[in-house]
Amino acid sequence: MPVYEYVCTTCRNRFEKLRPMDKMDDEAPCPDCGNETSRALSVFAAFITDEYGNTRATSNLAGGGGCACGAGGACGCSGMDF
Repeated sequence: MPVYEYVCTTCRNRFEKLRPMDKMDDEAPCPDCGNETSRALSVFAAFITDEYGNTRATSNLAGGGGCACGAGGACGCSGMDF
């Protein structure tokens, strides 16, 4: 399940909530004041680890796998698990 960020319209408290994707736009009560909130624009990050244990960030979340640099495996990405 993804984590979504919410902002209270009353006290401006920002908090995160783990919930199913079909509930992401539902309002969630603020843990500080109890008032209803709205979902903030979430930024997602992904990390990959190569066979040597090196970790790096990637922005290729919608690419469906393969080489993150777009060179079709003719780069340092070949051999990495995506």
